[in-house]
Amino acid sequence: MAEAIKWGVMGNATIARVCVIPAIQKSGNGRVHALATRSPARAQEVAAANQIDQIYNRYDALLVDPAIDAIYIALPNHLHHPWALKALKAGKHVLCEKPLACSAKEAIEMASLAEDHRRYLMEAFMYRFHPRSRRIKQLVAEGRIGAPCLVRSAFCFRMGETDWAGEKNARLKPEMGGGALLDVGCYSVSAARWFLGSEPTQVQAQALYHPGGVDVQMVGTLGFADTALATFEASFISALQQTFSIAGADGVIELPHNAFVPWEEDAVFFIRGQDEEAGQQHVIPGADEYQLMVEHFADVVRGNTDLMVPLSDSIGNMRVLDALAQAALTGETIKI
Repeated sequence: MAEAIKWGVMGNATIARVCVIPAIQKSGNGRVHALATRSPARAQEVAAANQIDQIYNRYDALLVDPAIDAIYIALPNHLHHPWALKALKAGKHVLCEKPLACSAKEAIEMASLAEDHRRYLMEAFMYRFHPRSRRIKQLVAEGRIGAPCLVRSAFCFRMGETDWAGEKNARLKPEMGGGALLDVGCYSVSAARWFLGSEPTQVQAQALYHPGGVDVQMVGTLGFADTALATFEASFISALQQTFSIAGADGVIELPHNAFVPWEEDAVFFIRGQDEEAGQQHVIPGADEYQLMVEHFADVVRGNTDLMVPLSDSIGNMRVLDALAQAALTGETIKI
């Protein structure tokens, strides 16, 4: 593996343990060199299971390790901005969990620093790397359903009782970038912008709020000038919804409730014609979208390709998320 880059993983969150660390270890061009966590004893099991030799008890230990080429940040949302800046200043490339930041202002600062230090920074929107997502994007671009005019999306799940009771649950803390919009609504906003290939000009939203201040359920609409509309649902209190559909003048593409995380099983989608009630099923062979993402980022670091999720896209997504949060709080239509 001559072209393999060495990764440092910052944070022992579930997404790191279950998805990204195994993906890096399976990849053909990377290897986890070290894991940094504030609870190293709890990281022993994941380190042993993934043949990670080095565990650090301080995040900044990754930044001074000369062997590390790239950092994967799996910390709570409010820590993405400060630790990405530190990693970039230390000369590391950074793959950062979504959302890239807690505001467009933070995202712009991160992008500027990455450019200044000539380092790569990418938001970890893994769904864009799955072959099903890529195929749907291609079909829409080729006009398979005509001009797209409506995107509907939902990413909802019900948190367990222990999650609600836990005092350290970052999803319920506004100062930690909590709330359903940033946690899962970011996927729906990203998908709508990606498939429609343009930026919304105005948004509206309504939300239900936790006593602590974060949104636990939000619905919203995005207006794309005079060409298209998008709707989304994000929730911590709803039964599972994880899907999107794209409607055009000539047909509709629909997905089951594994739209963003199909794991490694065969992934299906359906295309219905303009007046059809039942659609034709299409099957895409199973793939690990996390592995495809980390392999892509390693290729970028090695100078072999360009970022598939450029920082301009992530900044655009944060602008829409900022506007939606404001719209939900004020009840106003917010222009972007």
